[in-house]
Amino acid sequence: MTVPKELRYTSEHEWVKVEDGKVRVGITDFAQSELGDIVFVELPQVGDEVQMNEPFGSVESVKTVSELYAPVSGKVVEVNTELEDSPELVNESPYEQAWMIVVEPSDASQIDQLLTAEEYEKIISE
Repeated sequence: MTVPKELRYTSEHEWVKVEDGKVRVGITDFAQSELGDIVFVELPQVGDEVQMNEPFGSVESVKTVSELYAPVSGKVVEVNTELEDSPELVNESPYEQAWMIVVEPSDASQIDQLLTAEEYEKIISE
């Protein structure tokens, strides 16, 4: 299981990369391996508002459908439209190619509430 140290995490298995005051969001290597083969990804539109800890989309695998939870509140400023045609990227490259959305946080202090890599590793090892 890969858990990049420079990222922050949610207990719902989203990862967050802080870039110039915005946050790039995806699901973790652990989450994609638990889900199995991803066949569909549903994401919000650019301009949509997301709320911390509230669903912003979903991923569908051959096993199940799982909600995606926003790690911070704010406005969606970018969406990875490549996942519409290539949902398998979530399995192949969860941290690079399969980012899902970029959010402009309405409250940057929410980032500090996210888990560190070490804290996230403890959760998934239990």
